Amino acid sequence: MTIVITLCSLLIVAYLFDLTSSRTKIPSVILLLLLGWMVRQVTNFLKINLPDLDQVLPILGTIGLILIVLEGSLELELNKSKIGLIKKSFLGALFPLFILAFSLAYMFQYYGGYSFKDSLTNAIPFCIISSAIAIPSVRSLTSREKEFVIYESSLSDILGVIFFNFISFHTTFGIETFGSLLLEIVMIIVVSLIATIALSYLLNKIDHHIKFVPIILLVILIYAISKTYHLPALIFILIFGLSIGNIDELKHFKWIENFETDLLSKEVIKFKELTIEATFLVRALFFLLFGYLIQTKEILNTDTLVWAVGIVFILFILRTVQLKWSKIPLFPLVFVAPRGLITILLFLSIDPLNRIHLVNESLIIQVVLLTAFIMMFGLMVTGGNQKEKTTS
Repeated sequence: MTIVITLCSLLIVAYLFDLTSSRTKIPSVILLLLLGWMVRQVTNFLKINLPDLDQVLPILGTIGLILIVLEGSLELELNKSKIGLIKKSFLGALFPLFILAFSLAYMFQYYGGYSFKDSLTNAIPFCIISSAIAIPSVRSLTSREKEFVIYESSLSDILGVIFFNFISFHTTFGIETFGSLLLEIVMIIVVSLIATIALSYLLNKIDHHIKFVPIILLVILIYAISKTYHLPALIFILIFGLSIGNIDELKHFKWIENFETDLLSKEVIKFKELTIEATFLVRALFFLLFGYLIQTKEILNTDTLVWAVGIVFILFILRTVQLKWSKIPLFPLVFVAPRGLITILLFLSIDPLNRIHLVNESLIIQVVLLTAFIMMFGLMVTGGNQKEKTTS
C-alpha cells in the first residue's frame, strides 16, 4: 500500500504543477524532474530498495510520445488559412535539424576521432524539439504562437525520428537507400489513410460504454507494428489526429459521407478529452521516473558541461536565424526550443556499439535541463504578460 499511496501523492503533486505552470511560468517538467530526483534522495537516505526501473522508461516514453503527438494534432486546425503557418513550421523543423545535426557530427568526429556515421547518429537526438515539454509550456501565449509551437515541435519529432532511423538502420547510402526511405513514407501514408478511415468508423459506430480506450490501444498497436517494420510511424499519429480533429474540413471527401459527421464530431471531443488526460498521466510518470533515475554526479559532470553549453549555444543561434528568416517575431518563441522526451528516447535506442564516448547520460541530462531552464526564464521575461491577439 505504501507504493500506491506514494504514487498517487506524486501524481497529485504533478497535477498541481501542471495547474500552476501557466501562472508561475515554470515548466512542469522541471518540477517533475526535481520531484523525481528528491524521491531518489529520500529512498537512498532511508535505504529503501526499489526494483530496477531503467527498462520501464523507454516504454513510458514511447507511449507518451504517441499520446503527445496525438493530443497536439487533435488541437490543430487544417484549412487554407493555415498553409503559411504549416510551411513555416515545417521549414523551421527541417533546416535547423539538418544543420545542427551535421555541425555536431563534424565536431564529434573532429574532436573524438569517431566515424561520421556514428557521430551523426549520436548528434541527432540533440537536434529535436521536445513536443512533450514545448506544447504544455506555451498555454499562456497567443493562439498563433501556440499553433506554431504545436506544428513545429510535432514535425520536429517526426522528421527527427525519420532522420535518426534512416542513419542508424543503414550502413550504406545511395540511390537504393533513399528509394527505400521514399517507399517507407509512401507505405506509412497508405497505412495511415486506411487506419484513419477504419478507426473513424469504429469511433462513429461503437455504442458500447467503453469505446475510447480500445481506439487508443489500436492507435498504439498500429504505431508499434509500423515501428517493427521500420516505418515512420509518427506520420500515422499526425494524419489520424489531424483527420478526426478536422472532420468539418474533410466533408468533400467521399469516405466522410459514410459517417454521421455531427455525431462523430461530438465523439471526437470526448476522445480528445480522454487523450489529454491520458497524456498528462503518462508524461508525468515518464518525467518523474526520469528524474528519479538521474544521479547528482551526472548533472554536475564538468567534463560534459562545456559540450552541453556549446550545443545549447549553437541551437539557440540557429533558432534565432530560423525565426528571423521565417519573419516570425523572435520573442518569446526564440526561447521555446526544449530538448526532452524524444532526445532521451533516441539516446536510449542507440546501439551500444554505435555510441560515442562524448555523448553520454550526463550530456543528455545537462542539455535537457539547460534548454528547459532557458525556456522557463525566457517565457517569464518575455511571455508573461501577453494578451490574446486575434489571428490573421
